[in-house]
Amino acid sequence: MMDTSKKVARIERALEALEPFETDCILCPRECRVDRRKVKAGVCQSGSEAALSCALLHYGEEPVLSGLRDCAAGDHGEGRNRRGSGTIFFTGCNLKCLFCQNYQISWLAQGRTVSHEELAAFMLSLQRQGAYNINLVSPTHLVVPILKALKIAYAEGLAIPLVYNSNGYEKIDVVERLAGIIDIYLPDLKYRSPQVSKKYSGAADYFGRASLAIQEMFVQQPDLVLDENDIARQGLIIRHLILPGQTEDSLAVLDWIAGNFPRSISLSLMSQYRPCFRAPEDIQRPLSADEYQAVVLKAKKLGFENLFIQPEVFRTDDHLMPDFNRPEPFRWKLKK
Repeated sequence: MMDTSKKVARIERALEALEPFETDCILCPRECRVDRRKVKAGVCQSGSEAALSCALLHYGEEPVLSGLRDCAAGDHGEGRNRRGSGTIFFTGCNLKCLFCQNYQISWLAQGRTVSHEELAAFMLSLQRQGAYNINLVSPTHLVVPILKALKIAYAEGLAIPLVYNSNGYEKIDVVERLAGIIDIYLPDLKYRSPQVSKKYSGAADYFGRASLAIQEMFVQQPDLVLDENDIARQGLIIRHLILPGQTEDSLAVLDWIAGNFPRSISLSLMSQYRPCFRAPEDIQRPLSADEYQAVVLKAKKLGFENLFIQPEVFRTDDHLMPDFNRPEPFRWKLKK
């Protein structure tokens, strides 16, 4: 990671370039062109300050982020690998997938607006609690207030890696401005087909945008670097959620990744889909084990060396499905 002074200098340059876009917002591919300093509008329904639902230690991310290498899924485990990812769930979203499991905050905008100082305080609190990183969930539409909060947090001692946990629907020129600021990129690559992305997320241009953004993320952070406890310090992990009935699109996603990145790229294949919110009729069922295994088998045949898989999610406890009306949104099992 870069030292703090260099990060702050890069944040200042990024803000100089990006802050003017808020008055005629073109920060994401939607290019809604609203003045976010006057109204909460556009697809993301966000103003010029960040809004969030919660900030907590999260144990459901990939083991190199949450530190649960030696623990069963769905519980906190014991010992040194239980500290968790310092996760901030932001309100609003620029993509708005119909099946979003976080719909309470992405669509319904549950949460509260916070000042830059309050957001910085959340980051510092998570660090004090022992978080391995600061994990920014759906940061795309709030990149300007996040950068302003980071300036404050670094001045007050923030010193753990920063995770950009994105749906992948980014503008490459915005991602370029984050070089030297973001330590770990955690983007989705949801779709290959424009027909599928239009149907489920209203974004026929999703793959074109996401593929360019992820290639830029790879330029900035090509290698997943782990510390002595196998916790990520920097790098890139591409996530892909397999949808029921859409395994062919998932296989096409894998083919593209294999054709554009080394086999050492870190790839997380997610099986946690459950039908919720406005999921269309054709995906009103859980993903089957056979569908998931078909995609995992393809990834192995393609020779990917760093795979994260979720076979345990086919259990019925739905421990990765959040309810943001609860003080603790996830149903973790605590070992005594």
